[in-house]
Amino acid sequence: MNPLTLSVFAMALLSGTFITLSSTNWLMAWMGLEINTMAIIPIIARKHHPRATEAATKYFLIQAPAAATILFCAIANAWFTGQWEINQMTTDLPTTLILISLALKMGMAPIHSWLPEVLQGLDIKTALVLSTWQKIAPLSIMIQLYSTHSLALILMGILSILIGGWGGLNQTQTRKILAYSSITHMGWMLMILQFCPNLTILTLIIYILMTFSMFIILDQNNALSINKLPLLSTHTPIISSLTPLLLLSLGGLPPLTGFMPKWLIIQELSHLGLFGLATAAALGGLFSLYFYLRLSYVSSMTMSPINNLVAVSWRLPHNPMPMALKLSIILSMMLLPLTPLAASFM
Repeated sequence: MNPLTLSVFAMALLSGTFITLSSTNWLMAWMGLEINTMAIIPIIARKHHPRATEAATKYFLIQAPAAATILFCAIANAWFTGQWEINQMTTDLPTTLILISLALKMGMAPIHSWLPEVLQGLDIKTALVLSTWQKIAPLSIMIQLYSTHSLALILMGILSILIGGWGGLNQTQTRKILAYSSITHMGWMLMILQFCPNLTILTLIIYILMTFSMFIILDQNNALSINKLPLLSTHTPIISSLTPLLLLSLGGLPPLTGFMPKWLIIQELSHLGLFGLATAAALGGLFSLYFYLRLSYVSSMTMSPINNLVAVSWRLPHNPMPMALKLSIILSMMLLPLTPLAASFM
């Protein structure tokens, strides 16, 4: 794709998200979502490959009915109440359908099955955009709707934690593993959204920080499957030593940054007396922790198979670490001491 054309689509992607973030009216929010969708589809399909075309088609077929349902429910609510404001959803059926549509847009359980398949057909940088930036606009609308339908949000949140952890156990493709990781983290955000929206925003920021680091590491080393992770030690030894810590941070183990949001979420649920929900979320996180440990073991404690028919790894060109990657890795591992400061703003 021409760099100028790509920059136009990237600006449209940014504009669509910011329009939705700044909107309190359903029509403007829906327009931002549509601009966002129409901008990402050419970026997905820019690689002239059957898998990329398939991913773009699947993504469009999922997003189109979700957007149509959102618009239909907004019109129905305006018909019943005379209000177009997002926080004025007072009728139950349109509100429930909009929540389901937004969950479909983000790939939340139980309507999540499209996300791993679409991510598998993308290049790593586009998969990063789809896993992080594309979640912001729908989640911002959910935050404005958080005062309603608490049971639906809790059920989708806990199902996403369980299904995201369970689905990634037997995967060998790194993009599919990170897709299930995205489902799990979005489940944590959705579960706490109605009780503490600021904690949802904090969890999203930390998730984007950690996921950005992981995707860039995979992109630099072209590690599309776990069989290529052992090559990190020969390509980039420093990254090879930091990758297990980054993966454990994604899993939420102390004393790494990823433990902060899970700690605060479980603490908040406990203060609200929801001990069963907090226990279920903590136990569900053990499933995802397993495949993070698996990736950590493969990337740091195994050696790549010897093949004399290809170039030796240490003869390949050296790829220096970008400054953004260095900064994001440091922040992904060392922010836990700031937990009391973050808790004071909740």
